[in-house]
Amino acid sequence: MYKPATIKDIALALQLSPSTVSRALRDGYEISEETKKIVVAYAKQVNYKSNPIALSLKNKRSYSIGIVVPELANSFFSQAIAGVESIAYEKGYHTIITQTHDSAERELINVNHLAQRSVDGLLISMSAQTSDYSFLKNLHDDGLPIVFFDRIIDDIDTFKVTSDNFSGAYNATESLIKTGRKKIALLSNAPQLSITNTRLAGYMKALADYHIPFRTELIRNCSKGGNDYHEVENAVKELLAMPDKPDAIFVSSDRISISCIRALKNLNFNPKEIAVAGFSNSDVVDLLQPSLSYVRQKAFEMGQIAVEMLLKLIESKYPITEFETKVLNTELHLIK
Repeated sequence: MYKPATIKDIALALQLSPSTVSRALRDGYEISEETKKIVVAYAKQVNYKSNPIALSLKNKRSYSIGIVVPELANSFFSQAIAGVESIAYEKGYHTIITQTHDSAERELINVNHLAQRSVDGLLISMSAQTSDYSFLKNLHDDGLPIVFFDRIIDDIDTFKVTSDNFSGAYNATESLIKTGRKKIALLSNAPQLSITNTRLAGYMKALADYHIPFRTELIRNCSKGGNDYHEVENAVKELLAMPDKPDAIFVSSDRISISCIRALKNLNFNPKEIAVAGFSNSDVVDLLQPSLSYVRQKAFEMGQIAVEMLLKLIESKYPITEFETKVLNTELHLIK
């Protein structure tokens, strides 16, 4: 089995102390240029790779926090980041913000880049396409503090904060039912996301409580999370083309809600025939035409709680073994 070269291996081969090798690789001023050249050349020869996590844990903190979100243009995430920064800067930490555009590949690249920058910790909301979380688990096992917000996962035991997605979805679906709608379609995000399954459960419970049959043909998943408008438009077209088409649509994602409204408008639908309710933190949602009832999440507060959790992990003098998942209430705003 291949074992990567370590600083100790290089020190032994060159008959130097490990501390001298370490300082030479970091371009330390106290090491001669000749020694640096010898060490760097040999390290390259044996394909030595530094461990950024081990290095950051050994050295003093960088006072920087990595933030990974699906999309900065999404009102929810921009508000959550504002919450993070309101606490982080007050505590003397800088933030490095990256976006994945709901791409698993880009998420992996971004996370690794942040780890190599030796951030003190990571705040992440998972991309819609990610289903393999081993890269995060490996970093977590190496000692990198990680906190999940909004789109959380069960695979890693750490602090998490999200919304009461079940109640939010239930209340939105119930609001449609109370207007007399009984054929309620669901436009949803990628099925592997935690928010997708919880909001689906809330939607199904509302239907059951009002004795409305659950119809799988009324469910559409948008695996690209609303980043591909045509994916959402095609889903809406399919629903409207059904012989027994829906009389309402519940959209269980912020980004998809906006795309759904745009698609309906482009398709010249009759707003009296189809009502819409969805999740949205957009500041201009009340101006949208056609209008929709919407569930608003406490994004700013979520960001604040997430970074406070992360700072607790970063600054604790002892290992933390008991973790909390905090769930924040949502607010339903009805069409006036």
